[in-house]
Amino acid sequence: MRLEPFALEGRFVRLEPLGHEHIDDLVVAANEDRSTYGFTAVPRDRAGMKSYVATLLTDAAADSAVPFVQRRLVDDAVAGCTRYMNVTWWSGRATPAEVEIGGTWLAGTAQRTPLNTEAKLLLLTQAFDAWKVFRVAICTAADNERSRRAIERLGASLEGILRNHRPLIGDRITTPGLPRDSALYSIVDREWPAIREGLVAKLDGR
Repeated sequence: MRLEPFALEGRFVRLEPLGHEHIDDLVVAANEDRSTYGFTAVPRDRAGMKSYVATLLTDAAADSAVPFVQRRLVDDAVAGCTRYMNVTWWSGRATPAEVEIGGTWLAGTAQRTPLNTEAKLLLLTQAFDAWKVFRVAICTAADNERSRRAIERLGASLEGILRNHRPLIGDRITTPGLPRDSALYSIVDREWPAIREGLVAKLDGR
C-alpha cells in the first residue's frame, strides 16, 4: 500500500511532509535549547541532520513511516519533527490498521505551548477518522518520566514495559548500541471520541 505525503494544519501548527529543504531550519530549531533531548534523537549539526532526514525519507519510501516537520503558524518557523512509524497493514484494508506516533521533538521555544497538543490531535484525527485505524501506539523510554506524563495527559493507556526493546538514543547516551526498556502506551478506536473531546478542550482552554 502507498501513503502519499500530505499535510495537516490546525490553529497553532502545520505538519508538512519532511524534505531535504528543511535541514537548515531543523538545525536552527534543534540548537535553541538542547536540555530536553536526553532521550530523543535530535542531531545538532548539518551533517547529522542531513543523515537523519535521509533515513526518515527512506522509511517513508518503504511505507513504514510518514515523517513531518512541525511549523509554528504564528511566525512560520520550523519548530521540530514528528511522525507516524511502524505502520501496520492488514490484509483486505486500503488504509493502515495500526500506527505508532513517535520520533517527536520540539525546539525549546515551542515546548510547553499548544503545538504538541494540537499536533497530537491532528495525527490522531487522521489516524482514527480518515484511516479508521483500530489502535495508535505511543512508546517512550521507561525512565523518561517527562515524556510518560505527557503521553498520559493525552489519555493513552499504559500497556506495559517492553524490556531491552529499542536502542538508547539522545544526548544522555555515551555508549551506542545499548538497549532501553520502553513504556508502551496505546489509544484504541473506542476510546478516541472521549480523548478527542479532551484534547479539543485543552486547546480551547476549557
